Amino acid sequence: MAESSGIEWTDATWNPLTGCTKISAGCANCYAEPLSRRLQLMGSDRYHNGFELTLHEHVIDLPMRWKRPRRVFVNSMSDLFHVDVPTDFIQRVFATMVAAKWHQYQILTKRSDRLSELAGQLPWPEQIWQGVTVESAAYVSRIDHLRAVPAMTRFLSLEPLLGPIPNLDLSGIHWVIIGGESGSRSRPIEREWVIDIIAQCDAQQVPVFFKQWGGPAKHLAGRSLDGRTYDGLPAPPSQRIALPTLFPEE
Repeated sequence: MAESSGIEWTDATWNPLTGCTKISAGCANCYAEPLSRRLQLMGSDRYHNGFELTLHEHVIDLPMRWKRPRRVFVNSMSDLFHVDVPTDFIQRVFATMVAAKWHQYQILTKRSDRLSELAGQLPWPEQIWQGVTVESAAYVSRIDHLRAVPAMTRFLSLEPLLGPIPNLDLSGIHWVIIGGESGSRSRPIEREWVIDIIAQCDAQQVPVFFKQWGGPAKHLAGRSLDGRTYDGLPAPPSQRIALPTLFPEE
C-alpha cells in the first residue's frame, strides 16, 4: 500500500492482497515479483511470504482513512480476481470502494474469465473503474469479457505491449493505457505498434494515456511520441457522447 504512487495514471496504490502466479506472456518479467522478494529480505511484515498470494485483512478498510479524494490503483502487487482469492474477500474489497465513494478506484486483471463470472455478484457504482490487461493480440478475448461487466468505466492496459494489436474493437471501452516493458530483461516495443493503436483509439473516440516506452532505463526513454505526450483520461459517464451506430434503423 502507498499513499502516493509513481505510476503516472494513478495517485495511490492499495494492496489488500499481495503476491500472484503467472498466467500469460505479460507476466514473464513481472515488476511485483522482485519487489516482493526485496521487501521480504528487508523484513517487511506484509511481505513475509514473498511473492506468494497473501490476503491482508487489516488493510481492507484503508481507503476509508484517506480523506483527500484520489485515484487509487487496486492491487498493484497482485490480481484481485486470482482464482485463489475467496469471493467473499473480493466482495468486502468492493464494499470498501462503495463506502469510500470520494475516491476513484482502478482495478486491473488478467483473469477476465473470473471477473466475468463474478461481475453479477459485485456492485458497480461510478467510482469503480474496471480494466483488463491485453499485452498482445493473443489476449483480445479479455476485452469481450470486460464488455460484459456492468462497470460504468471500462479500460484497457496494453502494457507491457509485446506486439501489434490490429483491428482493436473498442466498443464499450472508455480508456486505453499503452506502455512498454521496463527493466533489465524488458522486451522491445515498436513505435509502429503505438502509432497504430493511438490511431485506432482516435478513430473510435477513446482517450489514450501513453505511459512509457520502457526499456532498461525507462526514465531516459521517456513517454513522448513525436514531441507529444498522451495524457488522456476517461470522461465522467454523464459527459460521454454516444458514437453513432454504423447501421441506423431504416
